[in-house]
Amino acid sequence: MSLSGLGDTGKAQPPPALFPAPESDPPTPGRRRGGAPQDGSPQNGPAQGDDAGRQLVFFGADAAEPTVADLAGLLAGPGEVVRMGGTARLSVQVDAAWRVHVLVAELASRGLAASWEPAGDERHAVRTSYTRVLKPLAAAWLDGTTKRPPAAFHLTGRRLRLWLAAAGTPEPPDSFLLRLGADDRDCWGPIGVALGAAGLAGTLLGPGEGGPAYRITGRRRLARLAELVGGPPRATPINAWPT
Repeated sequence: MSLSGLGDTGKAQPPPALFPAPESDPPTPGRRRGGAPQDGSPQNGPAQGDDAGRQLVFFGADAAEPTVADLAGLLAGPGEVVRMGGTARLSVQVDAAWRVHVLVAELASRGLAASWEPAGDERHAVRTSYTRVLKPLAAAWLDGTTKRPPAAFHLTGRRLRLWLAAAGTPEPPDSFLLRLGADDRDCWGPIGVALGAAGLAGTLLGPGEGGPAYRITGRRRLARLAELVGGPPRATPINAWPT
């Protein structure tokens, strides 16, 4: 499966800066053979942790195989989904090239082709192609064109992992921010309820407080978050993932 740097116009768009992959690291689906986004972080590999011997956590990221339904985690954060005919496309803007690398691998593991392009202010837009595979996700989350979580929405480890990869930011020494969509006010309350049900009750920060985002505070909750999302992808910078 190929990874394209083409925008909607079909013209080539410059991807994040690339650097050569190690010869011992074969290309993964959805990744450019010649390299990957670079922002000083380590080279990306499969989007999974290196802690296979760790005990699995019920509903944790390691407890089940990746599915398209996991992409609801991106919609819990700043991700967007749009429909066109009988198809849909998922997109999300991220603030670092390492996130591009991780999300492209996560999408590829679910059989979805992805592309990226610069979005200004050192941000990147990651998006899938229009596909029928995403139609049920769009139907569950869209009321017309407005994004709203479905009534039975809950957060699993894999959904949290995707949300964190797209928009999670550490706040040392004992807090973590999970950023929300700036225009998704109807989502903020239900997402907070889902966080609480997962044992991650957080404080909602408004746009004037450095948000919108939920701040997860305390060592116990951060330990719970780390259990649920699993080990950091290899592209993740040091201290950017809960441990």
